[in-house]
Amino acid sequence: MSKKLLLKDAHIEGIRYFETYRKQGGYTAAEKALKMTPDEILEEVKASGLRGRGGAGFPTGMKWSFLAKPEGVPRHLVVNADESEPGTFKDRYLMEFLPHLLIEGMLISSYCLGSNVSYIYIRGEYSWIPDILEEAIEEAKAAGFLGKNILGTGFDCEIYVQRGAGAYICGEETALLESLEGKRGNPRLKPPFPAVKGLWERPTVVNNVESIAAIVPIIDITGAEYAKIGVGRSTGTKLISACGNINKPGVYEIDMTITVEEFIYSDEYCGGIKDGKKLKACIPGGSSVPIVPANLLLKTVNGEPRYMNYESLADGGFATGTMMGSGGFIVLDEDQCIVEHTMTLARFYNHESCGQCTPCREGTGWMYKILKKIENGQGKMEDIDLLWDIQRKIEGNTICPLGDAAAWPVAAAIRHFRDEFEWHVKNPELCLTQNYGLAHYADPIPAPTV
Repeated sequence: MSKKLLLKDAHIEGIRYFETYRKQGGYTAAEKALKMTPDEILEEVKASGLRGRGGAGFPTGMKWSFLAKPEGVPRHLVVNADESEPGTFKDRYLMEFLPHLLIEGMLISSYCLGSNVSYIYIRGEYSWIPDILEEAIEEAKAAGFLGKNILGTGFDCEIYVQRGAGAYICGEETALLESLEGKRGNPRLKPPFPAVKGLWERPTVVNNVESIAAIVPIIDITGAEYAKIGVGRSTGTKLISACGNINKPGVYEIDMTITVEEFIYSDEYCGGIKDGKKLKACIPGGSSVPIVPANLLLKTVNGEPRYMNYESLADGGFATGTMMGSGGFIVLDEDQCIVEHTMTLARFYNHESCGQCTPCREGTGWMYKILKKIENGQGKMEDIDLLWDIQRKIEGNTICPLGDAAAWPVAAAIRHFRDEFEWHVKNPELCLTQNYGLAHYADPIPAPTV
């Protein structure tokens, strides 16, 4: 059984309420942290090896250490709850069922960072969750864990929930800050980085929901003990949003020492492919990370088992690997059409582009139109090369990573499934009523010769 830190109490009835959460040991980590110095907390976070759980995987302690501390200037913590990546829903689960875990993590983090006013910026489509969070905030305040002079320490902290308006782009930290300030959610040029000039040009740390929730067990068991869980630089536990053609979709907490094969096929996790069908492909980290065929998902190109951690999933780079990303694990079976799937993602990214950068504004629309042509049996062979050329000109040429997020799925689909694209072109009528199927995507790939 995988060790649980974040979801260990998720099964307890009433855990979303302060009284029950407190009985299970809630806020003891906060009491411990408030007796420490901010620098001592920062050292614990660094020692834990915690990496940002929103997708980038940047070391959290290092990110906190960059925070500027000019004299007399307020600092802010902003929790990024704009969980809009297709295939990702772990943060929703945390906020809906364990809101006090997030509030406690924010209290500890705010104390460490010197933030007296902190914010949760939540996705507009999560319309029912702000009420849950605001109720939890009021409960914590009534119990003395928020507000003025918390537990007699002299530290003041207020937390506010800000609802977004349903824009994927606001998941990018600087676009989120623009929106939080009441402006249009366009990403900012960097530098300056938020740690120097963030919310209202004040030093700001922006962290994902899961990242901040993980601060609680880090303080509770110490950073050194947290670092012992997992493997290598993939320390601690990770929440995975598993969906697609599997028997048991849901949110799972793993310790990143299990193999991808175990995660998909064991009864403890996904329970295998639905209806006994074969695995065709998977997007392991949310829609923006490269899709990989079954033969590269379960094993690396060198024939070694692939594990559910940052390093193993990235083994081989984008040529034969992928990314952990936000942990949105999307499984596709043998009946799924890669061209149609890629077209759907391209349509999403075209719709969600803020339009600020020409390569993204124009390129995402071109990719969607070309993919739609191929999917509808109207494509040409040169369209495949044109798609490749367009995505290459988008990647790395935009202010924020949305351009990369739109380009990578197209590039990976062509890289690994080009024969399926060509089949659509060669069979314009058949592709309207039939899918390409499995072909060789479950075959083992021979190790490269030296």
